[in-house]
Formats: sequence, C-alpha cells, structure tokens
Amino acid sequence: MVPYLRTLIFCLLGIVLALQYALWFGKSNVVDLIHLGRSVLQLETENLSLRERNNRLHAEVNEIKNRVEAIEARAREHLGLIMPGETYFQVVPADDASETSQID
Repeated sequence: MVPYLRTLIFCLLGIVLALQYALWFGKSNVVDLIHLGRSVLQLETENLSLRERNNRLHAEVNEIKNRVEAIEARAREHLGLIMPGETYFQVVPADDASETSQID
C-alpha cells in the first residue's frame, strides 16, 4: 500500500471516530435529543389540557356576558344568592349511627 494512502485512511478514520464521539458523548448528543423529544411531548400534552381549560373559561365568560340567568346561577352557586320572596331551606342529612340508635 502506498504510504500516503495509509495516512489518508488513518486521518479519515480519526475524523469519523471524532465525529462519532461528538455525536454520542458531546455537548448536544443523541441522548439529550431523546430526552428533549420526551419533554416536548409532555409539554404539548400539558398545553393541550390548558388550551381546553382556557376554551371552557372563555365559553363561561361569554355566557356570563350574554345571559343574565347565567350570572344569577353563578351567584346562587358561589355566593348563596336568595332572591326576595324566596325561602331558603337547608336539609342536613342525619348520621347513620344516630338514626339507628333513635329507632331502637
């Protein structure tokens, strides 16, 4: 074999090995790429759930802006609104143990 050809083969082999080292163990290696791909999928899933939540909230805001009944329903649910002329009844369920002891 010609001496310069052998030197060329060793140089090319050294370059390939250096590139392989950088690919697998360097700063931005294949393992980091795999981890980044997984984190991107996780973040996309989280973004999708947050986007759905935002859409629900926007629909709720639009409903409250456009319907007086929606405002009244939310006030009844969250603030305990009782309109004039209405009577409030609170039903308290009895405990099972106290109920059976009173029957005996």
